[in-house]
Amino acid sequence: MRKSDQNTFEKAKKVFRNRGGMLKTGEALSAGIHPRTLYKMHRSGILEQLTRGLYRLADLPPLGNPDLVSVSLKIPNGVICLISALAYHEITTQVPHEVYVALDRGTETPRLNHPPLRVFWFSGESFTVGIEKHKIDSVPVRIYSPEKTIADCFKYRNKIGLDIAIEALKLYRERKRFRIDDLVKFSKACRVEKIMRPYLEALL
Repeated sequence: MRKSDQNTFEKAKKVFRNRGGMLKTGEALSAGIHPRTLYKMHRSGILEQLTRGLYRLADLPPLGNPDLVSVSLKIPNGVICLISALAYHEITTQVPHEVYVALDRGTETPRLNHPPLRVFWFSGESFTVGIEKHKIDSVPVRIYSPEKTIADCFKYRNKIGLDIAIEALKLYRERKRFRIDDLVKFSKACRVEKIMRPYLEALL
């Protein structure tokens, strides 16, 4: 490696470290890192590319949940939902092979080459309520609460399966603090109160 490259790389690495070790291409360029430097650092193994336009220092400890982190950074207005949210809250036996993300209806469809996405368009209150922010690998990730996620699963039962919604409710009862008021509140927000009521009453 040429000394000039080495000096350039060290300066760029310092910028990355000051920003938590991870930058989008636009952020790197704004911080004074040349596109050619990014390319060379990636080719040399100094940077890893999490997804198109998102780089991370390769010598950092592995990410615990790189898919959720990548989606959160690339789609900051999205909210992790349905099976991905169930998996995060540990109230499903399903293993999501895509990241389930909710977007406000009318938002442009995101372009992401990795990880694979399954996008759901929510509107009004069903999009805005029940959002929690969780720190994953030092990155704030927007995820629906367990109670909101269960209501969403009943709402989208025809797309993901009623059995998944029922299982989530049972596992929630076993593993979490049972917040019946929140479950009822979100069932109303998602307009599935009548559908959920028999299942809720069975657990009381």
